[in-house]
Amino acid sequence: MPAGTGVAAGRSVRLGLAFVGVLLIAVNLRVSFVSVGPLLNDISTDLGLSSAGAGLLTGLPLIAFAVFSPVAPVFAARLGLDRALWISLLLLAAGIVLRSVPLTGSVWAGTGLIGVAIAFLNVLVPSLVKRDFPSRVSQVTGCYTAAQAAAAALGAALVVPIAQLPQAGWRVALGLWAGLALIALGALLPLLLRSNGQPQGSEEERQASLSPWKSVLGWQVTLFMGLQSVAFYVLMAWLPSIEQGQGVSEAAAGTHLSIFLLVSVVASLATGALLHLLPDQRIIALSGSVLVLLTYAGLAIAPGLMMVWVITGALGCGSLIVIALSLFSLRTTHHSQAAALSGMAQAVGYALGAAGPVLFGVLRDWSGGWTLPLAVTACSMVPLCVTAVLAGRNRFV
Repeated sequence: MPAGTGVAAGRSVRLGLAFVGVLLIAVNLRVSFVSVGPLLNDISTDLGLSSAGAGLLTGLPLIAFAVFSPVAPVFAARLGLDRALWISLLLLAAGIVLRSVPLTGSVWAGTGLIGVAIAFLNVLVPSLVKRDFPSRVSQVTGCYTAAQAAAAALGAALVVPIAQLPQAGWRVALGLWAGLALIALGALLPLLLRSNGQPQGSEEERQASLSPWKSVLGWQVTLFMGLQSVAFYVLMAWLPSIEQGQGVSEAAAGTHLSIFLLVSVVASLATGALLHLLPDQRIIALSGSVLVLLTYAGLAIAPGLMMVWVITGALGCGSLIVIALSLFSLRTTHHSQAAALSGMAQAVGYALGAAGPVLFGVLRDWSGGWTLPLAVTACSMVPLCVTAVLAGRNRFV
């Protein structure tokens, strides 16, 4: 076999393993905490949580995202990107198990560890895509975003029936998702063994580009990331409860959440396919932002049209997350800089996102209804529309 053919075959194998690795990581990025929403009433009753406390439990992973996202690029630089991803999955599996242990405080400790692990994975996957698929960023991002939404949809649909099985309960229903992390760990082992554990690219190449913390465009991407996170995570935390407040059963609310996530799969795949065909991302980013604004306004004004708002919210959120994650690569010139922008945007952005479910719960407790928190969240989508236009311009950090 000619040397060039062998090199090409080896590269194809590595890219194939990398793509499978991206998808396996993706299925673990949401399901472990999105599946909490349909069981939030059961968990709150069992643990004696108020609405604000329940909001804090669902928002704790987002707080971890905000605190630990800036650490992820340093973590990967020390260990190598592939090794850092593998260790993060190991932490995720440990956190899921710890959360389900019936010990005082374990639900909080496990949820926090889950947040740390996913913070690392969230930041490093765009860097992996930038490194291994530089010419197919939007398509690969759309695929892995769709994969994580599909897994989350499956979790939302199954978690209540599993919890209602004899001798099961919410702890068993949430603990089962550790199996997905273990599968990913095993499947990624060959990729880890092929890697020498060293970051790619010269030191000069990594340092040549401007730090995103000093870039106006970097801050625009960050705000876009944060505000679209508010849109998504408030719905994930509170949509089942909002529906139950309208007389929808717990099981039906979980099914509606799974429909939301499945529709977002279609939106993610369509967005990933469209992004590289357009000269920039402004039109599609603004369209998704308007959809989530309409969703929150509609839930406040016309809650009887629940399925309409489930669909519009799914289309908007499914589109926006692909755009936000793609921007980390599309607005940078090197995968190390992509990791830096990803770390910055997810740190500051998820700080905003973490506040969303908590403040929503506080407003719910204070007002005694859903109208005020929904209206306030709808207003927060107006600046999302502005940052969508600014961050969507075809420029580099």
